[in-house]
Amino acid sequence: MISVASRILEVHPQTLRMYEREGFVSPHRINRQRLYSDEDLERLDLVIRLTKELGVNKAGVEIILRMRNRLSQLQEEMGEIMRFLEEDVRRDFEERLKKILGERE
Repeated sequence: MISVASRILEVHPQTLRMYEREGFVSPHRINRQRLYSDEDLERLDLVIRLTKELGVNKAGVEIILRMRNRLSQLQEEMGEIMRFLEEDVRRDFEERLKKILGERE
């Protein structure tokens, strides 16, 4: 709920409403009540730190959030590539090992 989120993040509820209007977060709603996920709170904490502590403006926050999302996507893609390479190397190793062991028999 917004009251709990505002206490956790130590900001006024109106600040959270403003960040929602700006599009920085989209909490789930049940009967007009905002429900913030852990991910929402992490994102809001980052936005608050960027704006209050570092003086980043709205455009800067948008760019940083976009770059952060893209970085996460790239990390996931790299993980998939690494899994594929590990499987490929393992398969190649096993085939070579079988060939070597087969030649010795």
